[in-house]
Amino acid sequence: MEIDEGKYIAHVRKKEHDQWDEPHYLYNHSAGTAMKAEMFAEKFKSGSWAKVIGWGHDAGKGREFWQEYLKTKSGYLEDASMENKAGRITHAIYGALLAQEILGKDAATPITYCIAGHHAGLPDGSTGNGAGLGALDYQLSNNTTKDVAEMFTEQIKVLAKDLDVPFKFSRDSISFSLWIRMLYSCLVDADYLDTESYMTPERNAERGKYCSITELLCRYNDFNVMMMEKSKDTQVNCIRREVNKKCIKMAEQAQGIFSLSVPTGGGKTLSSLAFALNHAVKHNLDRVIYVIPYMSIVEQTADVFRNVLGDDQVVEHHSNVADDNYTDKMRLATENWDAPVIVTTSVQFFESLFAAKPAKSRKLHNITKSVVVIDEAQLIPVEFLNPILSTIQDLTEHYGVTFVLSTATQPSFSKKISSKTTLSGLKQITEIMGEQDEVKSLYNSLKRVNVKIPKELSTPISWEDLAVELSKNKQVLCVVSTRNACRQLHGLMPEGTYHLSALMCGQHRSDIIREIKTKLAKDEPVRVISTNLIEAGVDLSFPVVYREIAGLDSIAQAAGRCNREGMITKGGTVVVFIPPKKIPSGILKKAADTTCSILRDTQEDVLSCEMFERYFEEYYWRVNKFDKEDLLPLLKISSEDSSIYFRTVAEKFKLIDDNQKSIIVYYGNNNDLIEELKVTGPHRVLMRKLQRYVVNVYQNVFSVMLSQDSIKEVHPGIFVLSSNLDYSSKIGLIVGTILYESKDLII
Repeated sequence: MEIDEGKYIAHVRKKEHDQWDEPHYLYNHSAGTAMKAEMFAEKFKSGSWAKVIGWGHDAGKGREFWQEYLKTKSGYLEDASMENKAGRITHAIYGALLAQEILGKDAATPITYCIAGHHAGLPDGSTGNGAGLGALDYQLSNNTTKDVAEMFTEQIKVLAKDLDVPFKFSRDSISFSLWIRMLYSCLVDADYLDTESYMTPERNAERGKYCSITELLCRYNDFNVMMMEKSKDTQVNCIRREVNKKCIKMAEQAQGIFSLSVPTGGGKTLSSLAFALNHAVKHNLDRVIYVIPYMSIVEQTADVFRNVLGDDQVVEHHSNVADDNYTDKMRLATENWDAPVIVTTSVQFFESLFAAKPAKSRKLHNITKSVVVIDEAQLIPVEFLNPILSTIQDLTEHYGVTFVLSTATQPSFSKKISSKTTLSGLKQITEIMGEQDEVKSLYNSLKRVNVKIPKELSTPISWEDLAVELSKNKQVLCVVSTRNACRQLHGLMPEGTYHLSALMCGQHRSDIIREIKTKLAKDEPVRVISTNLIEAGVDLSFPVVYREIAGLDSIAQAAGRCNREGMITKGGTVVVFIPPKKIPSGILKKAADTTCSILRDTQEDVLSCEMFERYFEEYYWRVNKFDKEDLLPLLKISSEDSSIYFRTVAEKFKLIDDNQKSIIVYYGNNNDLIEELKVTGPHRVLMRKLQRYVVNVYQNVFSVMLSQDSIKEVHPGIFVLSSNLDYSSKIGLIVGTILYESKDLII
C-alpha cells in the first residue's frame, strides 16, 4: 500500500505575522514518537513493544472526523496542538482498539493500556471496580476502528511480527504491571518530546547539555582531594575518609541492592555520592537519583552536591524550588529527569512509581540504568513497604537499577527478617561497609554520646519538671512527638528558647535553624524545643539532647544532633524521657512500645547495630500490615475480570495525607508576593515562590480557622491568612489550643 505521508495532520502552529507553518504531519509524528519510544525502551529490552505503541498512539487522529475537527477547531485559526483544548474529542482509544483487533485481546494488553491512557492517564481495566466509563473495557467495547486510516493497520501488522510474545513477565504478577507503566512512560515522554520539537523547537533545544557521569566523577575526585588536604586529622575525619575509600572500592561490585550503614556524622552524604558516581561509570549507567524524606534535607543535600559538581549540574525536583533557582534546562529536566544527578523527595519518587497520569509517569523510564540512593531508608512508610520493596526488587532485576539504602539505623528489609511477619523483603542486600563485625567496629569508633534511659519506662515526667531540667543547660535540644507537646513545653521555657515544628513555614524553619547554627558556633546559650523534623539530616550539634520515647531509630536520629563532631571527649548526653500524655494508638505508639519492650530486657549499648536488628524485627512483627490499601492484588491481572487497576492504585498510594490543607502565611517580606497573588492570580513562578510560606494543617483545624475568618480563599482552592496577627515569629501559625487535642497533630 502506498502511504500518503502528507494526508493527515497531527499538530498545527502559526509562525509570525499570523502565517501558518508547515503542519506536523501525523505520519511524521507517529514515526518520530515510535523512534524515541523504542530508543527509551531498549534500555530494558522492550524496544519492539514501545515502537508499536508509539506508532499506534495517535491512530485515532487518522480519521476524517478527527481531521475535520482539528482543522475546524484550530483551523488554522489559532495556534494549537489540540491535546489539551477544552471540549476536545478523544482519539486515544482507537489505536488501542486497533492493536487489540490485530493482535488479540491478551497479546495486546500492554499496548491497549498505554495507548488508551496516553492523555487521560493509565485507566483501570474494568468497570467492575467502580472505575466507571473511563475503564478500558468500556472504552474498547463502545468504539470502532472502521474509519481509522489504513496506514496504521498496515504499520502495526508489520511491526507486530517483531514482538516477543509470550510476554517476558507473567500476566498475574506485579512485574507485568510495572512493565506496562515503563512502556507507558516511554510513550508519553516520546510523545511530549516529538510534539515539543515541532510546537516549541527553541524549548526542545534547551534540553540536556549536562556533563557526562564520567566528567562529574572527575569533578568529585578533584573536590575530594581538596577536602582531604584541607580537613584536620581528627578521629572523626579519619573515619570519614575510611568510609569514603570503602564506598569507592565497593562501587566496583556488580549491580544490585546495597546498604550503607554509617552512624550519623560518618560522612554518608559525600561517601554515597562517591559510590554512586564510581558505580555509574563502572556499569555505564545514565544517572544518579537521590531520594530524601524531608524537604530540608533535600535542599541541604542539593547544596552540598552543587558545591561539588557545579551549580548547573544538580536538578532539585520538589515543590519548594523557586523558579529563580532554575535554569531553563533544569526546569525542563524536572519533567522527565533527563539529567545526570537528580535530588528529589520520597513523595515525588515513590508516588511516581505508582502514578497513572502522564506528567507524573513521564520520568519513570529514566529511572532505568541508574543508581538510586534512598537516604534515611528507615523512613520508607511502613504501611506501603510491600508494594515499594516489590517494585525496588523488580527495578533491580529487570531495569538495570542499583539501589543504595543509606541510613545510620538500617531497617531489616531482607526476606530473612522473620517468619512472623508478612513483609515481602528484598532477596539480597550487600552491605557496603563490609561484614557485621566491620560495621559494628565502625559504630563503636563513632560513638559520641551516652544515652540515659529512665529506670521506670512507665513513669512520666511532667512538662513543668522537664522545663526546669532543660533550663539548667546552656545549650540543649529537646525533641517531642507532637506539635501540641512542642508548644506546651516551649511555653514553659525561658524567654529566647527556640521553637521548631511544621506549623512554621519552610522559610521560617530555615531562618531559625540558621540562627541556631550561628549561636552554637559562637558557644552562646541556645535552647531548642522541636518536633522530629530536626532529627534527620539537619546539621546541628548540641552537647545535650532530650528525646521523648519513640522508635529506636528516632532516638538514634535525635542522638545524631548531639556531639556531632566528637569534640566532647567524654561524649555528649542523650536523655530519653516518658511524656506526661500517652502516645495515641497507631504506628508511632507501636514504635515506642517496641523500644520500651527491648530496653526493658537489655544491658547493651542502646545505639548498637544489634539493637537496631532486634528493634526492627519486633517492630515489623507488631505492625504486620505492610500494604494497608491492598494495592498488590490490584496490580496483578485479576482472574475475575482480567484487569489491572492502575488508576485506583494511583489514587490510593498517597504518602501525604489528603486530609491536610495548605495555608499561605505572612512571614518575613512576603507581603508583596501575597498581594501579587490577590491581584494577578496564581501562576507557576509565583506559586513556587509562595511554597516557602505554606503551612499544612489537618481538616479539623482548617475548618475552625475558616469559620473564624482566620483564613480567606483569595482564588479557588488557594487560602491565605486573613492577618499577619495569626502568625507568630516565634512559634508559627496560631490557632486555638483546643484544636491540638487531636491525634492527627502527631508529626
